[in-house]
Amino acid sequence: MTGTRSATMIAVSCLMLPLGCAAENAINVAYSERPPYMIPMPDGAPSGLTGTPTAKAFKIAGIPVVWHNVPTNRQLIMIHDASALNCAVGWFWTAERDGFAKFTKPIYRDKDWMVLANAALAARGDTTLRALLQRPETRILVKDNYSYGTELDKLLAPRRASLAISTAASGKMVQSIAKGVVDMMFVSEDEGHYIMAHHPGEQTRELRLLHFKDMPHGPERHIMCSKAVPDDVINRLNKAITAR
Repeated sequence: MTGTRSATMIAVSCLMLPLGCAAENAINVAYSERPPYMIPMPDGAPSGLTGTPTAKAFKIAGIPVVWHNVPTNRQLIMIHDASALNCAVGWFWTAERDGFAKFTKPIYRDKDWMVLANAALAARGDTTLRALLQRPETRILVKDNYSYGTELDKLLAPRRASLAISTAASGKMVQSIAKGVVDMMFVSEDEGHYIMAHHPGEQTRELRLLHFKDMPHGPERHIMCSKAVPDDVINRLNKAITAR
């Protein structure tokens, strides 16, 4: 996704601009389907906890948008392209990302982190996250190129070599836990409760949602844009985010 209009291009919206606005002036905005954060709408725009405020911000700011529903690694490729007007929805700020991207004000703040675990891991009875992570046999599933926020990233760093890395969608990751392929993954409180309420019963019977007293609070989520996106666009989005 580096400038060509492929099958992943879903919708173009010339929002609140003078008639005759050109599609080439639009910002390419990428997201991946991940309820309850991002749920595709019929027009290609995202809804959900982060999708809805993002779509509203672009509309209020009067910035035309081309929506792209693509995997997260493809989104990173788009944002790394310093020559293209690309943004992505719902990313955490990190020092590394700040080197190649621009960030808006937060569009959403996660609730506390939780552990989505299989029944066998939950039966061990660990009472703290640190105790759980100190078990070398614990198989932790993480998303490729994801950050889980500063605090969790630091806790996971010593185990980096032994983590199970996935490029799959969240639903497939949940299946891996339910089947016992891996033991656990980190989810926000919002996402964890959504999974337990909406995934098939044969899966959720094998899943447990765990909260530990030393769990970090959830980080803030932003619209992340390539360096090619003008500061004026970021400023307009920030004003729109505040106004919503």
